[in-house]
Amino acid sequence: MNPVEARRLRIRRIWILAAISVAALAVSILFGRYPGPAVTPFSVIENDALARDLILHIRLPRIAAAFLLGAALSAAGAVFQTVFRNPLVDAGFLGVSQGAAFGASAAIVFAAGNAWAVQGGAALFAFLGLALSYALASRIRLGDKILHLVLAGIVVGAFYAAGTGIMKYIADPQKQLPDITYWMLGGLWGITGRDVMEMMPVIAVGLAYMMATRWRLNLLAMKDETAFSLGAAPGRERLGVLIAAVAVTAIGVAKAGQIAWVGLIVPHICRRLVGSETRVLLPASVLLGGIFVLVCDDLARVALSGEIPLGILTSLLGTVLFLILLLQRKIRGIG
Repeated sequence: MNPVEARRLRIRRIWILAAISVAALAVSILFGRYPGPAVTPFSVIENDALARDLILHIRLPRIAAAFLLGAALSAAGAVFQTVFRNPLVDAGFLGVSQGAAFGASAAIVFAAGNAWAVQGGAALFAFLGLALSYALASRIRLGDKILHLVLAGIVVGAFYAAGTGIMKYIADPQKQLPDITYWMLGGLWGITGRDVMEMMPVIAVGLAYMMATRWRLNLLAMKDETAFSLGAAPGRERLGVLIAAVAVTAIGVAKAGQIAWVGLIVPHICRRLVGSETRVLLPASVLLGGIFVLVCDDLARVALSGEIPLGILTSLLGTVLFLILLLQRKIRGIG
């Protein structure tokens, strides 16, 4: 296949993902327990005022939040994997997810679990994870700057994980400890329209910045000397795109808790579909990530009589898909 045909095929697949996204958003409106058991027929929606109110005020905000969350985490994962030249990292690589977990846990323990305190603490310490990683990386002398950030991220993540363990240890086992546990499992059961309106501007701006700079992401993955010789300002540009990735991750984690594997597995699947060129990889990751989390949340709502935490489903499906990709790679002998 010549390069022109390959590019057309990649663009066609992105349009297919866009169409699937629209279909998934539309079909998800029909999934729910009321009036039961799993699918709400259109005839019921037309004739049941309670069903219409439930769809408008509960189901639609949750559907929108699920798609936004998946798009944000997947795009951030693609950015991290490209910039750090490491296919095994995700949006929590610089201590972001661990910082959010620590901030939320501290708010549950010391602020009586106030919703604003939990979300604010998660977002604050997620950004602080990026700041600490950069500050520590500037003092490391082993290897190049990418390796400095890798090592710093490992240290900061471990530090935050230890802090979260301390919060669990001192938490009230009757109330605070279960709250921390459920928050870390992740879920969208408490999402409202107001939450979606708070998520949307941050995610929209962050995704817009990443999309606008996606043409240069492959440059930023190079060594600083090479990137500079090609006209890039690697330090400044890399920091800008990482801030955008952390911002969309922080707001998503603050609202939904820890949702694992999305930022890791979705970019891998997208590379199989459209290749590694970030001009097409990033849009594909946004669309497929939204679809993935939306489908997982639909299953979480209707699969069992009680709701399954979203983080459990994304981890379960993510590990299965990742194993399939690894086995296919081994069978095909792709290096």
